[in-house]
Amino acid sequence: MRLYRATDYNDMSRKAANILSAQVILKPNSVLGLATGSTPLGIYRQLVEWYKKGDIDFSEVTTVNLDEYAGLPKDKTQSYHYYMKHNFWDHVNISPEKTYIPDGTADDAKAECLAYDRLIAGIGGIDMQLLGIGNNGHIGFNEPGTSFNTDTHLVKLTETTIEINRRFFDREEDMPRSAFTMGIRSIMQSKRILLVASGAQKAEILNNAFLGPVTPSVPASVLQLHNDVTLVGDAEALSLI
Repeated sequence: MRLYRATDYNDMSRKAANILSAQVILKPNSVLGLATGSTPLGIYRQLVEWYKKGDIDFSEVTTVNLDEYAGLPKDKTQSYHYYMKHNFWDHVNISPEKTYIPDGTADDAKAECLAYDRLIAGIGGIDMQLLGIGNNGHIGFNEPGTSFNTDTHLVKLTETTIEINRRFFDREEDMPRSAFTMGIRSIMQSKRILLVASGAQKAEILNNAFLGPVTPSVPASVLQLHNDVTLVGDAEALSLI
């Protein structure tokens, strides 16, 4: 594992964006696995800035996203499809036909999950997967206790995850109770993994994930078994490592 210690969130975002941009520059037709949430926002802003300066070209890039809420149409402002369009896709020259995310409105969840895994395999797999990490060690929506052998699946969200994310919804009852997510095996099949973390609240779980035992009770600990993982964190997040 490679470890890059950043001074703060902005420095973390620049360092992580540098790694992603290097991937694209060295392999213009890269398949990037992308994440949502608050932590990657600075990375996307930095990539958009470099694109506007002419420093990076996304015209040959394909992206696949980690997850999507079940039951949310893609045009809903809380959907991860909307998040990606608003924060990244609409601001760079990536082809919409090369951006993929699970269909949250799929009637047949099992078929959607199988199709998503086949899609990833059909485009040659993920060259670099961007990940965040939850306070309980989840990656994607793979919560503690998830088998390391899972592929893309429909998961029931824990009450903790619902509590954290419901602030984005006008009413509590509007918050989805389930989501499609790449499974841990799906993530581990990526050629390279880039995990980013910021803030003191991530210090303990990063210590457990990378210096503790490999166990389903800490899903991110499985990354210890991957042969190409880069961790970029700010000083607070890495204070125990």
